[in-house]
Amino acid sequence: MAETIASKLAKRIHTDGAPYHKGATEPAGAVEGDLFFNTTSNVMFNHNGTEFVKISSAVAVLSSVTGDYFGLSKSLTLAGSGFLTSGLVVTFTHSSVDRTVTVTPSSDTAATVTTPSALDSAVSSGDTVTIKVRNSDGSSSSGVDITVLALPTGGTITSSGGYRIHTFTSSGNFVVPSSLSNVEHLIIAGGGGGGHSVHGHQGGGGGAGGYRSSVGTEASGGGASTESKSSLSAATYSVVVGAGGARSVSEATQGGNAGTSSFNSISTVGGGGGGAGSNGGTNRGGRNGGSGGGGASSDQSLSSGGTGTSGQGYAGGSPENQGNGASGAGGGAGSVGASSDALGTGINNSGGGSGVASSVTGSSVTRALGGNVQGTSQSGIADAGANTGTGGIGGYNSGTGENGYNGGSGVVIIRYQL
Repeated sequence: MAETIASKLAKRIHTDGAPYHKGATEPAGAVEGDLFFNTTSNVMFNHNGTEFVKISSAVAVLSSVTGDYFGLSKSLTLAGSGFLTSGLVVTFTHSSVDRTVTVTPSSDTAATVTTPSALDSAVSSGDTVTIKVRNSDGSSSSGVDITVLALPTGGTITSSGGYRIHTFTSSGNFVVPSSLSNVEHLIIAGGGGGGHSVHGHQGGGGGAGGYRSSVGTEASGGGASTESKSSLSAATYSVVVGAGGARSVSEATQGGNAGTSSFNSISTVGGGGGGAGSNGGTNRGGRNGGSGGGGASSDQSLSSGGTGTSGQGYAGGSPENQGNGASGAGGGAGSVGASSDALGTGINNSGGGSGVASSVTGSSVTRALGGNVQGTSQSGIADAGANTGTGGIGGYNSGTGENGYNGGSGVVIIRYQL
């Protein structure tokens, strides 16, 4: 760098109390005409009889840039010196095109800048971007080159509230090209299948899929607190989305347990299947799972709802009276499945356990509800929705039989800030 007039003059400045001064702080007792060279900012000052005033430009120096992802607006941290207090012009040069942003430095040595959207849409992985700064004195720094890194991939990608969000509705890979910190997850297993009904005995509702969350301060299932966020190194991470549990189609078996969901060694247990309602038989109890399936009714001893998994979901409900046809609903991520003492007429004769709401994608959605129990009305009943982790409805029929309903598949959602 060419030697400035100020630095040349500084070589001639005395430090012995003469009218020429050099140091990190202004000298005491200065009078009009005295010169002072500030060795911290490399700026020359002249005393006007009242105070020292700047007579040379502060030298802008950009020493480092932190942050190297592009592709959506990214906040970069700039470090150096001579940034002054306002009007710092940051220039991004890519493929011979300059794009500028003006910011107010947080100090003479630090500033943050958000990359312009025109740059974000222009760069590709592996490109070089040169960053320079020009302070309000008009001094420009040398450039600092950074290499654009690829953004993480996998699932369906959206953005909301400053987060980049990956939603996996089926199994796949989450590919991280460079390390990430404070990664949040919502991992929900599939919901259990609803139980079969025969001879007027209700089948139990399927349990919700296990529910684990590290999103903000949102709760996990089973009344558990928010889990810890993750730090990920550059790697490919397998994501598994659990299938919904199959419905029970005969009194010989309960509704099926659902599939497990997982990411980064964090897994959730599939919802437990609902018990099969019948006069007798050994398949009346709800299965254990992320949340337990509901116990079915029979003329035999009372059945029990399945248990939930700690930190993921609640137990299923149980029939309260023997032989009257009523069964228990599936447990949910937010509460236990209801128990019933009498056969009702609606879909919600026994209410499935509540789900848990999350705003991981930007709007509040409640997932992982326990499967209800079908009453004597059969209108409007269907399999649980895909990627909800909700348990299937237990069947009811006063005659030869009614199948249960399938549980909903799970979902894995990952989000982070770049």
